Amino acid sequence: MNLTSEAAKIYVAGHRGMVGRAIWSHLQDAGYANLVGRTSDELDLRDPHATRQFFEDERPDFVVLAAARVGGILANDRYPADFIGDNLAIEQSVIRAAHETGVDRLVFLGSTCIYPKHADQPMSEDSLLTGPLEPTNQWYAVAKIAGHKLCEAMHRQHGEDMLTLMPTNLYGPGDDFDLETSHVLPALLRKAHEAKSRTPSGSDAPVTLWGTGTPKREFLYVEDLADAVRVVLETPEEDIREVAPDGMLNVGVGEDLSINDLMALIQDVVGHDGPVEHDRSKPDGTPRKLVDTSRLDTLGWTADTPLRKGIEKTYDWFREQEALKVER
Repeated sequence: MNLTSEAAKIYVAGHRGMVGRAIWSHLQDAGYANLVGRTSDELDLRDPHATRQFFEDERPDFVVLAAARVGGILANDRYPADFIGDNLAIEQSVIRAAHETGVDRLVFLGSTCIYPKHADQPMSEDSLLTGPLEPTNQWYAVAKIAGHKLCEAMHRQHGEDMLTLMPTNLYGPGDDFDLETSHVLPALLRKAHEAKSRTPSGSDAPVTLWGTGTPKREFLYVEDLADAVRVVLETPEEDIREVAPDGMLNVGVGEDLSINDLMALIQDVVGHDGPVEHDRSKPDGTPRKLVDTSRLDTLGWTADTPLRKGIEKTYDWFREQEALKVER
């Protein structure tokens, strides 16, 4: 059942994270005021009993499952058990509770890292499970594949209206800028910001990229993803199943660029004119990750935010947060 009433209760799981926060704000702006969320301190979604009790108490009509343990290559490499275990536990708890309490529709947010490392480009939903995964993020990818398959199984066995959106690399306000855990775009933004005019001579320090800088990536502004979530919530199930029988929809912008080109764009936004160096002892990751968005295109949705504009808005937010730290 699609979202037709502004009075419907919508549970946004993970509403304090970058993605969940953007979805919450976007739904509010669209007139949906009956939103419910819990912080991880208030509700541990890995706990199936606590999660089920929350669903019994709140009885949401719709669920957006944006809660997840996330991070970049370094975090995936250091904490593989946490990445696969925590995400599997969250998915199992929330999806089963939604089924058992009669939620009208659940939208699960995955990631395009689920696709094979050497999948044909652009990657269509049909390429899932057709080849080996990228080893550096396989733990997270396996968990997200399992979450999608659980949604698909719930639809097949019980007729549940459970859908999966697979967004490409996300960025935006609220992103993680910790170099130990962040993804590539916020990490490079922070590196360029910190390298700007930090030397006694007044010249900008170098920025180091992992690997060769030649892999290509596609980047989606988080507020565009939030809009895609709203559109999918509002679209009748029969329209979605007509283009996506498995209930899975890629979300992207339809174009990518190399990490080297991304670095040049970030340098221009930040105003960093120092050299760029490459640490070739570090992995490149998947050579290319461009998604086929034809399913979502058919439903009438496309991304609006150009990459440069999105980076500018993200950098503005980052500088505001840095200024607040100084004030404290």
